[in-house]
Amino acid sequence: MIRINLLTRKRSRVERQEKTQTWLLVAFGLVLLEIVALVIYHSFKLEDLKVQERRNSELTAQIDQSKKAVAKHTEVKEKLAQLRAREEAIAKLQSARSGPTSILLELSRLLTLGRGPTVDAGKLSQLRRDDPAAAFNVNWDARRLWILNFKEDKRKLRIEGLARDGEDVSELARRMSLSDYFVGVKLLPARRQVDQATKVELVRFSLEAGVKY
Repeated sequence: MIRINLLTRKRSRVERQEKTQTWLLVAFGLVLLEIVALVIYHSFKLEDLKVQERRNSELTAQIDQSKKAVAKHTEVKEKLAQLRAREEAIAKLQSARSGPTSILLELSRLLTLGRGPTVDAGKLSQLRRDDPAAAFNVNWDARRLWILNFKEDKRKLRIEGLARDGEDVSELARRMSLSDYFVGVKLLPARRQVDQATKVELVRFSLEAGVKY
């Protein structure tokens, strides 16, 4: 009987050791699985981080490119503004160079017998139908009027001269008002004077106008 008890106790001890080892193996396996899962999860997160970093790098590159484009756009706008300013300056110089010449040529046409102001033909025809007195006199003899002084400054014109009578002065003002080259024609107070050489009474006149060229 004593031998049987010793064997039973020994067997129980062995079984407990086996159970303990089994639990240890299970616990170790669980810990190992958890470590593997953590490693896999970390690798996924690391890949996500790399993807996000690539996206951030692409966005940063796009932002830098946009900034460069905006900077170039501003530079291009400034260069265009400079070019336009130069073109306007050149146009003004050309206008100032050719403008006075065109005004003198127009004044020559106004004072040439059988000629008249530069004006749209349709506009002139309509004016003659509506108010014949407002149109210029094609038969006016411009030799009845003399220009003594002609001054143009900053597109403001002043003319001084002599005429046989007030109607000659009115005819000149009328022609200038119809011309495409003059605007705001204004007759200034005139006075009569006697020419010392011919003893003929004349009208000394002045008029002002804006010029367009």
